[in-house]
Amino acid sequence: MSRYERWNALLELLAEHGRLEVEEAAEALQVSAATIRRDLDQLARQQMVTRTRGGAVAHHVSYDLPLRYKTARHADAKQRIGAAVAGLVAPGEVVGLNGGTTTTEVARALAVRPDLTEPAEGGGQGLTVVTNALNIANELTVRPQVKIVVTGGVARPQSYELIGPLAGLLLGELALDVTVLGVDAIDVEHGATAHHEGEAGVNRLLAERARRVVVAADSSKLGRRAFARICGLDAIDTLVTDSAADEELTRAFTEAGVQVIAV
Repeated sequence: MSRYERWNALLELLAEHGRLEVEEAAEALQVSAATIRRDLDQLARQQMVTRTRGGAVAHHVSYDLPLRYKTARHADAKQRIGAAVAGLVAPGEVVGLNGGTTTTEVARALAVRPDLTEPAEGGGQGLTVVTNALNIANELTVRPQVKIVVTGGVARPQSYELIGPLAGLLLGELALDVTVLGVDAIDVEHGATAHHEGEAGVNRLLAERARRVVVAADSSKLGRRAFARICGLDAIDTLVTDSAADEELTRAFTEAGVQVIAV
């Protein structure tokens, strides 16, 4: 287990339990107590946790882990989902992408599609990507077949997403063919949700401006709900998840009118 994987695991344990003792963390992660102490000291220096005499207690950001700590979670599944979602996009379309590890994989899969060979300005074979995610914009800007439009707003360091009213001003002037949403949770009753209300608001606007909406979510997000609502299932056309998704859950989404693709 790498250092970043340990940090991610420790933050998830803290998010679940609120506090963590060194010895129990060492047993859970199968590493030495000295390693856990060093990890907790480093996380405390980054203000991710509050250090205590025998362990640590959760800092508020551990409930919504920064993007750099999420990249190792369900990585293979997210790559498969990203490739499947990219296949749902037609050349020449205008695509909305919010932030997150799964939508980042969608962006990477779009960037290497062999049928997108002409510059976006050349007409027909390129893509236009509208995003509020700075990391996605950074990766796609160097791709001549992709025209990048970035919303305004205030950058949120946990997710690299731009949020706030400035983003809404731009999105209100645009029409999208498809919006691909990464979500923190999706549930039949509560729909798609996010941990942060500012992100949820921009994500909702991206969905409202699109002719169709695709949610890209690995199986760990299904059947759960987070703090802020993005949209109900009636606004979602397709859910792309991984093959580990519970069949009963996916059946419930299908019965609610959402096409489910498990990869």
